[in-house]
Amino acid sequence: MGRYISQRALEGLNAYQYKGVDKLTCSRGPQRLSVQGRRQVESVLSKYILNPYWNQLVKLWPKSVAPNTVRAIATSLLPRLSLVFINFLTLLYYDPYYLTSKRAAGPPSWLYFTWAAGLFLYQSLDAIDGKQARRTQMAGPLGEMFDHGCDALNTTLEAILTCYALNVGRSWWTVASQVATLANFYLTTWEEYHTGQLYLGVFSGPVEGILMIVGVYVITGLYGPSFWDQGILTFLHLDWLKNSLPFLKSLPDLDVPLNIAFMYFGGIGLAFNIVTSFANVQRHVLASPASSSNGASSFKRATIRPFLRLLPFPIAVALQVFWLSAPLPQTAASANAQPGSAEPIMNSPLLVPFLLAWGLQFAHQVGRMILAHLTKRKDMPFWEWLWVWTALMGLDANSQWVFGRPPILHRTYASTTLLILISLILSLYAYARFVYLVINDITDFLGIACFTVRKKDKEGVWRSSIPQNGNGNGSGFNGQALAQASGKAESDKTK
Repeated sequence: MGRYISQRALEGLNAYQYKGVDKLTCSRGPQRLSVQGRRQVESVLSKYILNPYWNQLVKLWPKSVAPNTVRAIATSLLPRLSLVFINFLTLLYYDPYYLTSKRAAGPPSWLYFTWAAGLFLYQSLDAIDGKQARRTQMAGPLGEMFDHGCDALNTTLEAILTCYALNVGRSWWTVASQVATLANFYLTTWEEYHTGQLYLGVFSGPVEGILMIVGVYVITGLYGPSFWDQGILTFLHLDWLKNSLPFLKSLPDLDVPLNIAFMYFGGIGLAFNIVTSFANVQRHVLASPASSSNGASSFKRATIRPFLRLLPFPIAVALQVFWLSAPLPQTAASANAQPGSAEPIMNSPLLVPFLLAWGLQFAHQVGRMILAHLTKRKDMPFWEWLWVWTALMGLDANSQWVFGRPPILHRTYASTTLLILISLILSLYAYARFVYLVINDITDFLGIACFTVRKKDKEGVWRSSIPQNGNGNGSGFNGQALAQASGKAESDKTK
């Protein structure tokens, strides 16, 4: 039995299967195949441009490099090269208060080009980790777990960076962007849990979505963040329409700023993903034996239960927004709030650490969902203990409005800062503990290494498993064989 995963759940890893065929819509390495197989909707951009590039890029990596190392590099750093985490650190260095060019001079223009390069390289490494797993015959459930974890962390960091490049900064648009990007990720994970397959359509976030953000960074580097503040009609040289067509005068201003139009486009994409995810899950549920047998009551339960499992996300969003919208203490004096103001926490430098804590809690939440999917648990995790902390902090910060009395803890700007930093530390601890325990449980049970190309033999001794001949495109992961190979080592541990 593992320290975090039960023995019964660990045994569910044995059913994990992998077929060594690249799925261009997914580009995420090993994925469990459902009984009905995977649906493959190929992105034209992936098929004809990116995938040939990825196939050549993966050949540059020696087979001694584990695929999880490729994933870790993509999330953290590569020598002499800035990637996602380094991109975020450069933002903190040049503008720690997240002022954007609306309130400050802003960082140098070349910085946005490094963000573009870092994100594109992140996408490239994220795409080849599965190919590297097959080359090294290390494809398995740990790779999927690790891959999703890296992507979950990247989601919040890129939302912060993108909103900065779009010059929206401290505003509800940044919060809305955070909610939309996390919602897309949560929907995809929820859909994979219920259908057994990762479905990414012709236009997907990991491919076209990332390239759009790369384009945003390049344009910001060329023309500055204020470029996105101009109206879309002005940009298209169609602003004359407002005066030429009388019926347009009765409509709201159509000259929407480009950055807000970008947000609207993201909202349309989210709505489309919601509809398609709901349809895919409902189709899968209706086709399952549980919904067609045992009468109408079982059918109703089988069709309703999956959608009830979406509730953790809106609950988490409501709690976070409730705290974030609380007014700053009236004695606060920050870079954006003068003493005596009643501006929300969102309009202060505390927005960034708050979003980071939120992102870590989200990564923990979806990580548990992915683990439930891999171990074939029938009960998807629902409760998150940090909700209690967030709810209490939100109630205290809003106590003037809720209870009619001043806050007990959020009395000063310094105390509010301390509480949000405590939230960040607690969130980091919860997620780091989860990652550490899960990786150790899976590697011990399956007898595989996480960051090196090694496996345990029948005697429980670590051996290098670097393929010596061929291209490494073997049968991929075999959970039962690995579990049996490491069985003696497990029994020795319990003695």
